[in-house]
Amino acid sequence: MPSVLIIGGGPAGLSAAIYTVRAGLQTTVVYKDGGALEKTNKIENYFGFADVITGPGLLALGRAQALRLGAQLTQAEVTGVEYAEKGFAVKTTAGVFTADAVILATGAPRATPPIAGVREFEGRGVSYCAICDAFFYRGKAVAVLGEGEYAIEEARTLLPVAASVTLLTGGAPVPDDLPEGLRVDTRAVAAIEGEDKVARVTFADGDALPVDGVFIAYGTAGSGDFARKLGAQVDGNRIQAGADGATAVPGLFAAGDCTGGLLQVAKAVSDGAQAGLAAIQFVRKG
Repeated sequence: MPSVLIIGGGPAGLSAAIYTVRAGLQTTVVYKDGGALEKTNKIENYFGFADVITGPGLLALGRAQALRLGAQLTQAEVTGVEYAEKGFAVKTTAGVFTADAVILATGAPRATPPIAGVREFEGRGVSYCAICDAFFYRGKAVAVLGEGEYAIEEARTLLPVAASVTLLTGGAPVPDDLPEGLRVDTRAVAAIEGEDKVARVTFADGDALPVDGVFIAYGTAGSGDFARKLGAQVDGNRIQAGADGATAVPGLFAAGDCTGGLLQVAKAVSDGAQAGLAAIQFVRKG
C-alpha cells in the first residue's frame, strides 16, 4: 500500500493525515509533543467553536479524528530523515519508518529559556504567540522576553493592544530601530513569579517589574533541519514550499508554521490539507 509519513502531530500534520488516510494511503504521524498548540490556554479565533476552547482540547479532537479514520499516531522523536531505495527512511526513537512521501509539519520552535517560572506559568500568563494571545492583554502591562527581530515583531503586535510593553533582553544590548513606545530593560531576568497567574518579573539584582503577561520570543520562528539535509531550499529556518506544500525535493512536502507566514491554527490546517492532497497526487503518479 502507498504510504506517507508525517512528522509533527499539530494541526498541520493531523490535517494532512485526515486527507491522506481517507485517500487510502497508509498514514503514519510521528510527533514528539503537541507543540505550541499544547501550550495555548485559550482559542477563540478558530472557526466552528461558539465557546473558547483550549489548545490541548482542540489537539485531542484532531488526534481522535485522525485515529478514527485509520491513521497511525506514534509519539517519538525523529532523529533523521534519509533517502531510501524507494522513498524515504525516517529514523526515530521508536524505530525506522519508510514511506513513499514525507510531510514536514514540525511547527516553529519556540525556545524556552531556563528561567524559573516559565514552564510553571505556561497558559497562565506565559505565552509563545503574540498574535494569538494579545487580545487577552488589552489594557494590561506585558513583557517580551528575547532579543532580535523575532522579539521586536512580537512587541509590535502587542503595542497597539497592551497598556505597556517592555522588552527584556536578559543582558543583550538594546536592539536597533525600536518601535515607538516600546520600553527596554537589559538586566538579567531571574524569575517569573505570581500566585495563580503571572504577576511580576524579578531581575537578578532583586528588582521586580509588575506585569500581567510574559511573551517568550527567543530564537527564530521556523525549523528546517530535515529539509536542509535532504537538499530542500530553506530560508533561515523556514522551509521553502509552494502553495501546495511541495518542496524542491520530490516527495517531500511541508506545512504549517515551519514554512513561516501567519502562525495560526487556521493557516496550519489549510497548509496541511494542501500538502496532504499534493502528497496523494505524488504517490499515485509514482
